Amino acid sequence: MKRLTIITLFSASLALVSCSQKTADERFIDNLMSQMTLNEKLGQLNLPVGGDIVSGTVKGTELDSLILSGKIGGFFNIKGVEEISRLQHLAVEQGPHGIPLLVGADVVHGYETIFPIPLALSCSWDSTAVEQMARISAIEATADGVNWNYSPMVDICRDPRWGRIAEGSGEDPYLGSVMARAYIRGYQGDDMTNDSTLMACVKHFALYGAAEGGRDYNAVDMSRENMFNYYLPPFHAAIKQGVGSLMTSFNLINGQHATSSGWLVNDVLRSDWAFNGLVVTDYGSVPEVATMGCASENDAAVVTIKAGTDMDMVSGLFVNTLEDALRRGAITEKMIDDACRRVLRAKQQLGLFDNPYKYCNRERVKNDIFNTAHREVAQQIATETFVLLKNQDELLPLKQKGKIALIGPLADAGNNMCGCWSMLCNDQLHKSLLQAMRETVDGSAEILYAQGCNIYYDETVQQNAMGLRPIGRGDDSRLHREALEVAAKADVIVAAMGECADMSGESASRADITIPDTQRDLLRKLVATGKPVVLLLFTGRPLVLDWESDHIPAILNVWFGGSEAGEAIADVIFGKKNPSGKLTVTFPRAVGQIPVYYNHLMSSHPDPQDGVFNRYCSNYIDISNEPLYPFGYGLSYTTFKYGAVEMEGNEVCVNITNTGTVEGTEIAQLYIRDKVAQIARPVKELKAYQRITLKPGETQQITFSITPDILGYYNANSDYVCDSGIFEIMVGPDSRMLQTLEYVFDQ
Repeated sequence: MKRLTIITLFSASLALVSCSQKTADERFIDNLMSQMTLNEKLGQLNLPVGGDIVSGTVKGTELDSLILSGKIGGFFNIKGVEEISRLQHLAVEQGPHGIPLLVGADVVHGYETIFPIPLALSCSWDSTAVEQMARISAIEATADGVNWNYSPMVDICRDPRWGRIAEGSGEDPYLGSVMARAYIRGYQGDDMTNDSTLMACVKHFALYGAAEGGRDYNAVDMSRENMFNYYLPPFHAAIKQGVGSLMTSFNLINGQHATSSGWLVNDVLRSDWAFNGLVVTDYGSVPEVATMGCASENDAAVVTIKAGTDMDMVSGLFVNTLEDALRRGAITEKMIDDACRRVLRAKQQLGLFDNPYKYCNRERVKNDIFNTAHREVAQQIATETFVLLKNQDELLPLKQKGKIALIGPLADAGNNMCGCWSMLCNDQLHKSLLQAMRETVDGSAEILYAQGCNIYYDETVQQNAMGLRPIGRGDDSRLHREALEVAAKADVIVAAMGECADMSGESASRADITIPDTQRDLLRKLVATGKPVVLLLFTGRPLVLDWESDHIPAILNVWFGGSEAGEAIADVIFGKKNPSGKLTVTFPRAVGQIPVYYNHLMSSHPDPQDGVFNRYCSNYIDISNEPLYPFGYGLSYTTFKYGAVEMEGNEVCVNITNTGTVEGTEIAQLYIRDKVAQIARPVKELKAYQRITLKPGETQQITFSITPDILGYYNANSDYVCDSGIFEIMVGPDSRMLQTLEYVFDQ
């Protein structure tokens, strides 16, 4: 009896020590949860869509009812601080325990001030600009009541047929990691309790960008070596940067649905990476666990919460089925408690318990959204993202004189300047390229205009492509004829062609990634006039430009540049700004090369002679192995000369000189190759870069440090290792034009 008393007292003292070690925030959540019923805890795991922006299942009084009954932890896709404020007041003042709501939105590349699409932003290689974009996006979104942002998307993608390549930072894990950290710094800042910061949600965990065939929502089958070395690093970087939440992906991974993969969420994310933040499903993905054969319909929610996923977006299966699952012993109450605790902790990190109305300041809407300062930044950043692919005989920049024919379906389409995931903007306020060019020349040149063609010959295909941003249709024969009449009067032709805004993004996969048929036919006719032609390429993905590259003297890839795209494009084509963007994705010569990416493994029979067919080597009978435009590639209105690369100890140095006549920005890139390792390593891997701006004739020396960290990789056991031995160190302006030195690392 005495021994039992001692044990009891010892256990009580341990409990008191444990309790005293908890923070005030943890004690607050403990106390709150002790008052909550099981149904109220499950309610915190429920995330319905409001329905104002994207069609959803919950609207109006039904949403109010969920709030009053404690069956909701947050909502998303309701725009406007007035309605959001009303719902937040309802939750705090009349809902059970006064628990505030998370308010989500997809602020992917701007709120109402829209910046270039993320793929374009990555082509700036300017993490400071990306952080500034995210900061402005957070200011505008929070002014309108949003506190949770489903961005950044950090999926690595090597297949440009996948439409959502537009939402990420390209094919490289190092650059993708740099950009992921920049987005999170911009959104979350140093203090998420500040009323102009919000919680970021990195997505989609994981491997969504590797969907088979480039077809959205499709399965993925991949080795863990490939996952950890190429596809997971940007997620890991986001976790280390302190991202508050994470969204699972739609796809299967080696036979398991990502949303219900315990290995992915509990083991990798929570255990190995020590992430204790909020994990939310993607839109309606819980029932898809059953659709894809990974659980029965009754158990889809069970396997998802057991895997460590906390919040159910849209489906309602958590709130409607997990009580029964608990009753029959399929899950434990601790699983529900852990998920609920993480939802409440996210609200606490945002400071919502201290001030639930911090995002309901109606005065901010007047000053903080789509203002002049934000638009000026958006215009400047857009100019950094354009990639000059070709500029024969220095056709660009154009002189502001004579007659310039602006032709193409994207020339006078202000509603298509922003690209995908820009539903929160007011595109009626955006200038078209035609308007911007006419304002820029201001009478010093004459801008002639013709639409020229449709997006596609086929009306149904065009309708599929356009989504909610229509471009007027006409008879193609007549439109082509009008374009040629305008071209005949001009000194130079500017063709604004490519994809319309909704041809990339979610549910926008393409099997044929050439410029659509009627546009390409018109381009051939314009080139046949003998007039100089500039192609302004609008696109959300790499396109196959084999004919265009051979026949068109100047090609400027302008992607989708945002709400200020028209002005930014005019700035660049008339020489006010010098293009400096470089590709973060490889442009293939043909669809048959896909997947084609720069950091590939060595073949057992490497091709010794590009452009010549060599039998029994790894090549094609009909085309070169080499892509049309490599990763890291991009021209300028000036030229840069690299001196000899030298190595002193662990430092790599090179002098770069601006040998042209105008100021320009160069992006110098460092690659490595581990020649002999525990597993085969790529032929090259980006490990560092520097952006430098040089005046004409100016020379600057840049230095890269070679550290064990950049030489390492994940081996077959998923351990991060660094081997002693010989490495190739490569420096140059892109992944193809490189100087190479050998470096011996001995640890």
